[in-house]
Order: sequence, then C-alpha cells, then structure tokens
Amino acid sequence: MKQAKVPPAEQDAMRLEYDFTGVSGVRGKHAAAMRQGYTCTVHHPDGTREITHVRPLEGSVVLDPDVQASFPDAEAVNTARRGLMALRPRRRRGRKASP
Repeated sequence: MKQAKVPPAEQDAMRLEYDFTGVSGVRGKHAAAMRQGYTCTVHHPDGTREITHVRPLEGSVVLDPDVQASFPDAEAVNTARRGLMALRPRRRRGRKASP
C-alpha cells in the first residue's frame, strides 16, 4: 500500500493530538544548571552505562536571554565589548592605592 505524499507545509505542522493550550513554558528554566555543567548517562541494552560529564569550556561566557537578543553572533558581542574596553580608563600597574 502506497502512502499519500504530504505537502511540505503540512509536514512541519504539529499534530492535533499535541494540545499545548493552557500550558506555558519558562524560557531559560535550566540555564543556571547548564552553566555549571551536567552529566549525561546512557543505559545500554546489555546493562552497561556510559557516563559523560559535560562542563563549559574554559573562558566561555553565557549571556542572559535579554542580552543575547541584542547580538546576532559572537563577533558582534566581541566588537561591542572591545568598544567598551576602549572607553574605560587604563589603570597604572605597580601602584598601590593608599588606604
């Protein structure tokens, strides 16, 4: 038996049995936990487990959603940050502040 071809627009549509009315999601709900890293455990059919610890890369910075919305990519963030760094007065090294 041949299956009828479904137009591409209908392939992307959500099925009717998935009803999310009255359900609200929370953006960034797990963001704080992801910044600290997480553990992924895969249970294999033979009873063994594969455990992977995932940690953020050294030097990585996670932007809050409102800040992230202002920048299209990492290059834009770096350009803006370098502009702010250029405006900041430089501190002199080797000189201690008096109490």
